[in-house]
Amino acid sequence: MRAVVQRVSQARVDVANETVSEIGQGLVVLICAMDDENPDLTAWASRLCRLRIFSDEDGKMNRSLLDTGGSLLLVSQFTLSADMKKGLRPSFGRASAPTLAQAQIDTLAESCSKLGVPTQTGAFGADMAVHLTNDGPVTIWIDKA
Repeated sequence: MRAVVQRVSQARVDVANETVSEIGQGLVVLICAMDDENPDLTAWASRLCRLRIFSDEDGKMNRSLLDTGGSLLLVSQFTLSADMKKGLRPSFGRASAPTLAQAQIDTLAESCSKLGVPTQTGAFGADMAVHLTNDGPVTIWIDKA
């Protein structure tokens, strides 16, 4: 899996001009299942929910979603698998098959919820409009949990 994590003050996902998910303060995670792998989704959930990128009382990034009571918005984005080694047109051959990817993202969302983090998802496979206010801005790339 590969993820781009953004700390946000608010975010929402719209499909066909209808809001399908929405969070306040928390994290938006653009996530891609890759190479038909079988990642440790429990480790991924733990990493995302415990990632210390929220400021503490001293202004240091030392607090997590679990510490702040923030929410998580997981948005499937197969384009994170883009391979740009040849030419100008990206190849997405490393993206997992849609059925596998959807199952993994659904399981990841359930695992995050079980840890106590309110978790929303985008609409898998849909043409989504992701609206967010990046707080900081803080953006982090994760290739392995």
